[in-house]
Amino acid sequence: MDTQVKRGNYFLAAVLAGDAAMSIKPPKFIRDCLNGVNFPQNWWWSLIVIKSLAALGLVRGTAQNSPQLTTAASTGVVAYFACAIFAHVKAKFLGKEFWLNCLGMTALSTTVLVQNRKQYR
Repeated sequence: MDTQVKRGNYFLAAVLAGDAAMSIKPPKFIRDCLNGVNFPQNWWWSLIVIKSLAALGLVRGTAQNSPQLTTAASTGVVAYFACAIFAHVKAKFLGKEFWLNCLGMTALSTTVLVQNRKQYR
């Protein structure tokens, strides 16, 4: 696996792990975002699990030099953020949280996915 791809995987994993850790006791900007898209508070724990598993998949796949695992994990992350985009649009919650956080993470995760997918060639 290419060094640049490994760095991208580890960077995305670190961002996801940090996001999951912050979501244990979410700061105001995370609470505002989840409330803004009408995501039920009694399901917030599921996002911690999803992000933690995605980070773990990226780290494990990178450490094992497995483009299959890193591609699967990064595909899941892109799907997660595609759902987040849908939730933002549906709720008409299109402020800075959408443009910076949601679309920014979608761009990052899509870049990582594309780089992982190229490792098959």
